[in-house]
Amino acid sequence: MKESVTNCTVEEAMRLLGGRWRLLIAYFLLDGPRRFNALRRSLPGISQRMLTLDLRALEDAGLISRTVYPTVPVTVEYQLTDDGNRLIPVIKVMQEFGRWLHEREPSARPEPETGS
Repeated sequence: MKESVTNCTVEEAMRLLGGRWRLLIAYFLLDGPRRFNALRRSLPGISQRMLTLDLRALEDAGLISRTVYPTVPVTVEYQLTDDGNRLIPVIKVMQEFGRWLHEREPSARPEPETGS
């Protein structure tokens, strides 16, 4: 993980949770353990590689745990840890903010970015 530039606590959180998928992964784990493919179905735009990388980063940070069951084929489940449950208020605030953004007047919404 990159080093902090500003030594700001917000930057620390953004370094871990920034990007498109990590907070969404945590969101989908709020209801309990989920298997890899269930997470992948919940996040249709994510590649298998990116999901694997983000799950590893969250696991390395101690926010999720990975449990492997000795079945054929192997079953792997991910769930929030006690430290990961500290994300619940963050996720709730993001939900409220997203709802507010969605309900704003269309003229007040920012234009979507184009890939040009």
